[in-house]
Amino acid sequence: MTKIIATVAELEALYGTPGETSTAKEVDHITPEYRQLIAASPFVVLATVGPEGADCSPRGDRAGEVVRIHDARTLMLPDRRGNDRIDSLRNVVRDPRVGLLFLIPGFGNTLRVNGRARLTADPALLASFAVGGKPPRTVMIVDVETVFFQCARAIVRSALWDPAAQVDPATLPSPGRILAVLSEQRVGGDAYDQAWPERAKASLW
Repeated sequence: MTKIIATVAELEALYGTPGETSTAKEVDHITPEYRQLIAASPFVVLATVGPEGADCSPRGDRAGEVVRIHDARTLMLPDRRGNDRIDSLRNVVRDPRVGLLFLIPGFGNTLRVNGRARLTADPALLASFAVGGKPPRTVMIVDVETVFFQCARAIVRSALWDPAAQVDPATLPSPGRILAVLSEQRVGGDAYDQAWPERAKASLW
């Protein structure tokens, strides 16, 4: 039977003590250097946790607009148009703990931010995030607790930014096909896939 690691002591015995380069990079605020990384990122993964379990949600926008740096200890994330499942938002209302993972195209390192979040629908704040006259419905305010960069090994191993490693979408099941199979043909199908580009273009914000 597979032996399960059941204690932190067992885990630490396997991995040892992290070196100074793994710990010196962690701070409790957004430094000028970390500000530059956040500003360059058009994509962030938002991790939340709630009574039903953990959740990870992709958030994308133009570089410098996926989040707003309010100050060295506060980030603001507009909730752009999506699927209206609001899994992340439900979680934040019930458990404020969040994690953010910023990716920068072509750059090996990622940036991680952990903190506590709350939601607001303040009209003036929403209006300040409007794109093309379309404001988000809510803004997530994150009180920063820890910030640190993650080394590039995962990006290098995955060849994430290597054009030669890109997968041909035609070799993968499309959203329309997945929906059709899982809904027993009630929704999805070729019509869904064909309509999606124009539907997305009209509803990005």
